[in-house]
Order: sequence, then structure tokens, then C-alpha cells
Amino acid sequence: MTTVTTRTVEYPADGLTMIGHLAVPAGDGRAPGVLIGPEGPGLSDVDRRRADALAESGYVALAFDLHGGRWFADPEEMLARCLPLLADPDRLREIGRAALDVLCAEPWTDPDRIAAIGYGTGGVVGLELGRAGVDLRAIATVNGLTTGRPGDSARIRCPVWAGVGSEDPIVPAAQREAFTADLQAAGVDWRLVVYGGALHAFHHPQADQSPLPGVGHHPRHAQRAWHDVLDLLTECLPLTG
Repeated sequence: MTTVTTRTVEYPADGLTMIGHLAVPAGDGRAPGVLIGPEGPGLSDVDRRRADALAESGYVALAFDLHGGRWFADPEEMLARCLPLLADPDRLREIGRAALDVLCAEPWTDPDRIAAIGYGTGGVVGLELGRAGVDLRAIATVNGLTTGRPGDSARIRCPVWAGVGSEDPIVPAAQREAFTADLQAAGVDWRLVVYGGALHAFHHPQADQSPLPGVGHHPRHAQRAWHDVLDLLTECLPLTG
């Protein structure tokens, strides 16, 4: 396990001062970078731990912010912030590019080897970076399955992995089918894993505390989804070469 240095980073995006969490592995050379996007309520310790875990493996990881340091416990406040974002790809791309700039400015990051992984809204940010033509090595999105603007997915130049719960009412079967049809028509190298019996936000340990219906933690599938993301990084963003 690699020794890790962590620090808080502040940077502007979407008219806010974002507060991200950067985790850097010890070493003498540059390492691949990974953007980690949080789900709708915002950046939490769950995302920070993911960044730390990736840095322990040897990646430079930035868990980025969506809401200027805020975490929304109230679902109505969260939706009031997130729904306009999800309807505006340009704002999502601005948030993603600002975080990408911070990650690439880190001296130990190899700017030519970057992946984006994310959950819910944070996963859509990664997709929109790909749709903007950003040169990523891989995109992983859990729950964040959107089609974006017509034709934009043709600009994605890397493999896309997506995960979703079979019983997720927020991302129902019709939305999953539209998402995969969009990627297929665009010629994207894609794969979708549907985790049987899982609800929305199944990956998050505190999901059972959410007042939103259709949300719940599934520990076994949460672990499987994380390993699937790690497998994607191993394939597309190896730590050597």
C-alpha cells in the first residue's frame, strides 16, 4: 500500500468556490489521474475515502465538489440545485473542466492519462466531459445514466462503464435503454451492469437514511460496483506504461 498525502483544494466553478479533496500517492514520477464525482447531495467522506483508496493504489485522485462546499441533507434543496444542473450540459462541463484543471495542475499527475468516475450527478459530469471531447481514458458512472444532447455522445473517445440497480425507480429500465441506445448509435465502447435487487444510491452506506423513496444501500452490490470500477481503471488506466 502506497503512502498518501491529502489536502483540501479550493477552486472556482459555476459561480461558486468549490472545495475538493485531493489525494496524492508517494513516488518519484507522474501517475494517472482520476476524477471522482459525488452524487446529488454533494461531496462527502464517502467520496474522500474513495479518493484515498485510489491514491493508495497509486493514482492521483480528486474528489470534486458540486455545490460550493455544501452537502444537502434536504432532498428538496438537493433537487432544486441538481435538476437545473442536469438540464444544462454546459454547466456540468464547466464544473468538470474546473476540477480537471486542478487535477492536471498537480505536478504528480500525468495529464495524458485521466479517467472520470462518478455517482449520480457526479457521474453525469464525467459523461459530459466525454461528450465535450475531453481526452479521457475511461468513464465510469453509477446511477448517472443520461443521453445528453443529440449527437454529443459521438465525441466520447474512451470506454464507458455504467452501473445501476435493477429496482432503481429514479433510473428506470426505459432510461437505461435510452442511455445504451445513445451510446451504441454513437459508436462508443460501452458496458452496463444491472445489479439485481438494488435501489438508487445502492453504493452509498448512508442511503438507508434518505427520506427519498426508492433509495437504499446494498452492501454486496456496492462492493461489486467498486471492484467493477477498479477493473475498468486497471484495463484503461494502468499504473505502468
